[in-house]
This record gives sequence, C-alpha cells and structure tokens, in this order.
Amino acid sequence: MNAPSDTLAERLSEWPAGGPWSDDHALQGTRRAASVVLLRDAEGGPQVLLLRRAVRDGDMRSGVWVFPGGVLDAADPGLHDRARGQDAAFSQRMQLPCRGLDYAIAAVRECFEEVGLLLADGPDTVLRQAASVRPQLQDGPAFADWVRQAGLVLAVDELVYLAHWLTPLGMKPRFDTRFFLARAPEGQEAVADAGEALELAWMTPAQALAAGLRMLPVTRALLQGLTAHPTVDAALDAARQQGPIERQFPRLGCDAQGVRPVLPHELPYAEISRLDPEGRGDVWIALTPERIVTLSPRVQRITCGNGSMMTGPGTNTYLIGSPGHDEVAVLDPGPEDARTEAHLQAVMAAAAGRRITRILVTHTHHDHSPAARRLQALTGARLIGLPAQHPEWQDTGFQPEEVPQDGQCWRLGEDCTLRAVHTPGHAANHVCWWLEQEALLFTGDHVMQGSTVVINPPDGDMAAYLASLHWLQSLPLQWLAPGHGFLIEAPRREFQRLIDHRLAREAKVLAALGEQPGPVAPAELLPRVYGDVPPARHAVAERSLRAHLLKLQADGRATEAQGRWRVC
Repeated sequence: MNAPSDTLAERLSEWPAGGPWSDDHALQGTRRAASVVLLRDAEGGPQVLLLRRAVRDGDMRSGVWVFPGGVLDAADPGLHDRARGQDAAFSQRMQLPCRGLDYAIAAVRECFEEVGLLLADGPDTVLRQAASVRPQLQDGPAFADWVRQAGLVLAVDELVYLAHWLTPLGMKPRFDTRFFLARAPEGQEAVADAGEALELAWMTPAQALAAGLRMLPVTRALLQGLTAHPTVDAALDAARQQGPIERQFPRLGCDAQGVRPVLPHELPYAEISRLDPEGRGDVWIALTPERIVTLSPRVQRITCGNGSMMTGPGTNTYLIGSPGHDEVAVLDPGPEDARTEAHLQAVMAAAAGRRITRILVTHTHHDHSPAARRLQALTGARLIGLPAQHPEWQDTGFQPEEVPQDGQCWRLGEDCTLRAVHTPGHAANHVCWWLEQEALLFTGDHVMQGSTVVINPPDGDMAAYLASLHWLQSLPLQWLAPGHGFLIEAPRREFQRLIDHRLAREAKVLAALGEQPGPVAPAELLPRVYGDVPPARHAVAERSLRAHLLKLQADGRATEAQGRWRVC
C-alpha cells in the first residue's frame, strides 16, 4: 500500500514559462487570467468595485457580478520594460519559475479596458484623456502600443497578490486566475465599457454579500475575506502579510437545486475528487437519508435519517464486499426507531441480491448498533463487534457472535479484506475497520467529519483516545469513511488536527485552573474552556471537560477533592 498523498490540487506543478499545461490533467484547456480587486476608503468602511458581466447564451458566468479582469494577452510580456515592478519578485510570490509579471500587466490592462481605471504614471494630460481613447484600445496590442507612445509606466507595484483560483473541471471556458488587491487610482472615474461590463457598483464587501447579487464562488469568498478590514491600508497590509498562497480548486457537485461549484473547505469536496476526477458534476453533495451512494466497487454508503446535534447529518451505514462476489457485509446498521424499517429497506436494496452474511459494528452507541438485531432477523447474518463495557449511552442488548481481536482479518471475497483496529477513547469497545485494498478506514465515531466527538467518562477516556489517534497515524491509509459525514482525505493530517485540537483544549483547561484562587467545579470552568462552543452544547461539552480533567489527574498535573479541581 502507498503512504498517504497530498491532494491533487496541492501537488499540481506549474507550467513551463509561456507553455501549456500539457502534463497536468486538472489544468488542461485552461486560460491564464488576472483580476484586480479595487478598493477605496469611504464612510462606513472600504468599498470594492464590482461589475456585472455581459449576458451571453451558454455562459455559466453570464450576468454575474465579478471584479475587473480577463485573460492574458500575447502582447502583455512586451510591456515588462514599461512596468514599475520586477518579474522575479512577482514570479517568486506566485511560486512561478518566471513570467509572473505578465499577470500583473494583464490585471492593469483589463481594469482599464473594462472600467476605465488606469494604474499608471505618466503625463497628466495623457492620464486625464485616457478614458476618451479607451474605445480604441480594446485589444492587447493596441493598449501596448498606446502605453509606449504615451510614455506611461504601469504601476504594477501597487498590486498586492491576493489569491489564486482555478475554474472547476466540467465548466467551460476554464480559467486559471491570479487575483490582486489595489487601491483605486484617485481622480479617475470608473465607467463600464458596455461590452464586457454592463454596469458597475461601489459597495462595502458586507453590502455586496447582503445584496443578493449573483456571484461566482471566488467573488463571494474574496468579499468575505475583505469584510474584516476597517480601511484600505489594513486590507493591503493583510494581503502583503499572507504566507504562500495555495491555488483554490473548486469542483462541481450536485444537489436538488442542480450543479454548483464546491469549494475546498466544504465537507463533500474530497469525496468529489475521489468519485469524479473528470468533472462530470454528478456527485451528490448532500447526505440525503436512504440514498445509496457507491463509493467504490467494494463500498456503498447509506445515511440514516437520524440527523441531530449529536449525529450531524445522520449515521452512515456501509455495505462492503468484493466486486462480483455474492456476499456482502454491513457495517453500523444504525438506530432502532421509527426510521429503522425505511433504512433497512434501503440497505437490502443496496445489497441487490447479494447475501448479507456479516453485520459489523464500530461500537454500541444507540445510533450505530441497535438495528443489527432487526437486520439479523431479516438476513441470518452473524453479528461481529465488541459488547458494551459501561451502560451509559450504550446498546447493552447487542450480543455479538464473534468478538474481534485487534488486528484480526475478515475476507469478504477474493479482493476485499477487513481488519479490526481496536480504538478505545470515544467508547471503550470502539473498533475501526480497515479495508486494506483501498487503504481506507471506517472510523465510526473515532473520527467524525466537521466536528469532534464527545469523550464521556468512564466509558470514554481522553488518554486512550489520543493514544488511538497516534496509533492510527502509523497505518498506511489514504481515506477515512466516518460514521457521520463524507469521505475524508489525508488521514494523517486529520489525525494530527484532532490531536492538536485536544491538546489545545487541554492547555485551556490547565490555564483556567491556574487562574482560579482555589479548587473549582467543572461547571465553573466551562465558559472559560469552551467559550467557542454554543451554550446549548455546554452540557455535552462538560463530559469531555471531565475527560480532560481525568487525563490531567492521571498525568499528575491536576487533582480533585469532593468534585472540585485544582492544578498540582
């Protein structure tokens, strides 16, 4: 098995200077483009300039509100000597071997062509008359010739590199766009060219986001990032202080409203990259109850309709089997309640004539194992899992016929092997299941997507939970299939994120204890330690707080007497 790899979007290499992206499937057919986000100070905060694009049939961007910008022109490199900036500096900032200055020049040119604002130095008379000659300069060569004849120097050094976005596969045309931030030039008036730009609007980023304008995801995302800055200078300083800028690579997904771009921070993103590398846009991006989702030739997922504050979108049930084999295993059949019959009907439909011979569980919390008995009655399958060790929150009626040992394997056909991985922490009897052929781990509640799990003593144990995470980092995994949520990529990174989060919370517990003049009850620590958690969840958070305190006690860093705690 291969070790975990970075995502495709993180590993793509840049193209040779001036050349196509022929060695990069994700970037084939893209057009290099540049855009500039113009700001001006105003009462109520900085305002940003937006333009509404021309309406064209068949163009998904038709009529949307965007920032000024467009594709690079063959004449742009010829203006390097008329630009107040160095190619090496721009290229280094953009992580390019060379030709970064081309983007900055294109951003200045497109801004002038579309909205009439020119970032340049030169004779005052030329700058004042620039708007009048703009209609004759609607292509790169004409603009380049005019810049030279007029003695202008393009003020590209006023552009601050802001972001890098790639149009999703499946959308045409596709653009690989570099975004810059700049202060709007004083003494010039923005005027739409009535070609690419139908109308213009100056608004604060918050006003633009609240106005209900039709926007591209990148426009909305950049506006959201600008809302935090009280002045133009503050926005420019923040952009300058950014670390290396990673390319944002949205993907297309679909739901009941149709096809839309899905951004890298959204929960379905990694799953789309696995299931739809070609950009068809047919991967469902909602965990719809009882919908059968094929994750691979070996794995199907069905989400139960038991979504809640504790279960997120609902509990995932997985069917696992070797391709073409007539037997299949079911993992975590879900709760036993009013939804059980519909859920199990969907499970039987997904089996599609294959015999369900094994029912496995990750642990015996009420949203994972109770339906196992009903499914066993329907199929005669054997129950496999660890029985509950403590009664609270547990399905104590789960009585397995096979108790897995850590590392034990089950063959589910010629090309499908599941290995049990005992992972105590969230529950003492928690088992993750490792599908070796796909380097995929079914994580139950040990790893949930979009949330951390509750560690509830005495069954839950924070030290054991962290130890299990450290152990999982040693496995050659590439994907996680959680009990709640979509597929998760880069398992080692996810495990480390969870470890760091728990240790950061532990540090807050120690700090809160140290601030108290004497012993304190856990309920008194909650506002300090879990101030970032909505108060409605504090009763649940107090359980994990107790787990942290017990770990600190075992580590010799805190002590308890009569229900009150203090640092050692």
